[in-house]
Order: sequence, then C-alpha cells, then structure tokens
Amino acid sequence: MPVSHMILIALAGVGAGAINAVVGSGTLITFPTLVALGYPPVTATMSNAVGLVAGGVSGTWGYRRELRGQWHRLRWQIPASLIGAGLGAWLLLHLPAKVFENVVPVLLVMALGLVVIGPRIQEWARRRAEASGRSPEHVSGRKMAALVFGTFAIGIYGGYFTAAQGIMLIAAMSALLPEDMQRMNAAKNLLSLLVNIVAAVAYTVVAFDRISWEAAGLIAVGSLIGGFLGAHYGRRLSPTALRAAIVMVGAIGLYRLVAL
Repeated sequence: MPVSHMILIALAGVGAGAINAVVGSGTLITFPTLVALGYPPVTATMSNAVGLVAGGVSGTWGYRRELRGQWHRLRWQIPASLIGAGLGAWLLLHLPAKVFENVVPVLLVMALGLVVIGPRIQEWARRRAEASGRSPEHVSGRKMAALVFGTFAIGIYGGYFTAAQGIMLIAAMSALLPEDMQRMNAAKNLLSLLVNIVAAVAYTVVAFDRISWEAAGLIAVGSLIGGFLGAHYGRRLSPTALRAAIVMVGAIGLYRLVAL
C-alpha cells in the first residue's frame, strides 16, 4: 500500500472516530475513502466495521459518566442491538451489496427529520404526561417496546451497512424518551459499539480473507484517537449545538451516499 494511501486512511479513521463519538455516521468518511482508493464495497464495509471498533471503545469510554442511570433501559436495548447486528452481518454475507444501500438515503432523511422535531415530541409527551397525572420521566410499556424494536431494526441495518446508524439511534430515542441529548448520545455510542463488535466478529470468522487487515488496522489507530477527541469536545456541546451538528453531518452524509 502506498504511504499516501496509508495516511489518507488513518486520517479518515481519526475523522470517523471523532464524528462517531459526537454524532454518528463516521462511516460516511471511511467507507467512501476506501472505495475511492479502489477497495470493493463489501471489502470496504467489512474492513471499516472492524477498524471502527477501536474508535467506538474510546468514544464510549469518554461518555461513560452520561451512561449512569440508563441501565434499566439499556438492559433491553443491548440484546436487541446484538441480535439485530448478528442478523445484519448475516445478510451482508448472503445478499447483494446494493440491497440496503438503495434505502439508506430514505432512512437517513427520516432520521434527520426526527432529530429536528425531537424536542417538540418530547415537549408534547411531557405535557400529556403531566395532564394525566403521570411523571414526565415515565416511559410507558408501549414506548419501551417501540424503542426495543427500533433498536433491533437499527441493529440489523448497522450489522449490514454501518453508515449513519448512530443518527438513527438518536432519532429513535429522541422520539420516544424524555432524555437529555448528551445522555442519548452516550447510549448511542455504546449500542453502536456493540453492533460494530458483532459485525466485526462475524466478518472475521466467516470472511477473514475478504477483509483488508492493513486498512482495518489504520482505521483502528486513527479512530481510537478520534474517539477520545470527539468525546472530549462533544460532551461540551449544548443540546441545540449537538442536534445542529447531527443534522449538518447527516445532510453531508446523505449527499455523499447519493453521490457514491
């Protein structure tokens, strides 16, 4: 591999790790970079998923304080993510690569819309809860079931094509939970990390020879650094600034996906 390619892939890893920690969709940097350098799409997807595990670890660790008090919900979301990711990885290994890519732009538009109107949905839910005498912090059984199902569906998507799964998770939680943005971002980092781990293990076991380990290693080193940087600075953003960052990065990612 030329040194110039190595530098580009490592820098893409830094950017992806930072963006994943703050927003999600860092794959929209590394995946196009690998494809542009001549890697086949499936090889790029697998190598990217393996490499970004390191960035997911550093980003999740950086947001560990915001995870406190969320385990009553995450104990249901975590299994949903793991099972969905396993199914998504299986689909990638058995279905044509374009099957999910064709619907990614539509899903991303819907997710960005939910991120934008999330505060209004939360405010509406708060007023409705107070009117009925319930605590605004209460999450009904129906909402929990919807959240777990949504987490499972996003896990399938993430195991197949990791791009923008973080934005979709934030969108689902924004619509269903009375949570602060930074706490939702912490949960998103953990769930995205688990999806990437499952996908990476599946690809390694089943398609070891189809992964570019050189590219995956460079992405891992870069994303590990980027995850620490993203978590350090992302935790300082206000909820409004964080939502704006999500929408901006998502819109850029949408353009890049359509242009691929």
